[in-house]
Amino acid sequence: MLDLEPSFVRDEGAGEAGFSSLAPPADDDILDSYSRTVARVAAAVSPAVVRVEAQGPGGAPMGAGSGVVISPDGLVLTNSHVIQGAAGARLTAPGARATGARVLGDDPHTDLALLHADASERLPAARLGDSKSLRPGHVVVAIGNPLGFDSTVTAGVVSALGRSLRARSGRLIDDVIQTDAALNPGNSGGPLVSSRGEVVGINTAVILGAQGICFAVASNTASHVVSEIVRHGRVRRAYVGIAAQTVAVPRRLALAAGHESATGAAVTSIEAGSPAAEAGLAPGDIVIAFGETPVAGADDLVRALSGERIGRKEAIAVIRQGARTTLDIVPTERA
Repeated sequence: MLDLEPSFVRDEGAGEAGFSSLAPPADDDILDSYSRTVARVAAAVSPAVVRVEAQGPGGAPMGAGSGVVISPDGLVLTNSHVIQGAAGARLTAPGARATGARVLGDDPHTDLALLHADASERLPAARLGDSKSLRPGHVVVAIGNPLGFDSTVTAGVVSALGRSLRARSGRLIDDVIQTDAALNPGNSGGPLVSSRGEVVGINTAVILGAQGICFAVASNTASHVVSEIVRHGRVRRAYVGIAAQTVAVPRRLALAAGHESATGAAVTSIEAGSPAAEAGLAPGDIVIAFGETPVAGADDLVRALSGERIGRKEAIAVIRQGARTTLDIVPTERA
């Protein structure tokens, strides 16, 4: 087998060099390939996308959006803001009768909720992929029910990765995917799908007035939330019992404390009997590290309080009276 340079072929009539560039593919061929990819993804995943109608007491409608079935036994992912604290929902799949669903777990901090469809038969399901494999420019397809138009397909690219988006709870959602695949009200909770037909995000938000700036919660975040809800009925997070705000740290103090950032999380209040109170934290302390995690502000501290830290002794480093002090703290589970 001969190994040839991929962009050149031998051309006896091309002069001394003897090589000429391959003709680029026709635009029609490129477009047709793109169209086939989008059509293939839509055909594969659309049967797993459902309309989600949140229901209040007595079945009163509370709101509507989209969802995606992620297991044949009826697990359905959607947005927390679609469910809005409802105990149940009504699901409608393309070409199928509506079925009821109960809420297994609702996590406003990531804007995700997990439902279970009351279906007797196995359902078409989509597969959660690895959002870490995405790169800017990758083709993605959004499927949902915007403005009441069922099974709507839009396509675009991954515009950026690693965005942060503030949830309605006030907590930052990390690792958010930005895309230009068009989203509208009603797309919320529907899947963002890769060219391989895997769900890589759950569509969650748009910036009003902007063109092509839309966001999806990464599938790796969704996988963690699903795992926590299935195992514990909730997403567990650690609690230390302080209120904090991001403040500037004078460079002299930062250097003396070995803190590389110009900001930290200043403790403004402490709850009585909390882990922070038992550890000896005091208002005015500036938290600069939690365990091995540097803390450059209140959001960093919130992110550090993950479920695996519950009940585990951690070192919390603070700047107190101009010097670095390290205390031991044992977080409990947030109620």
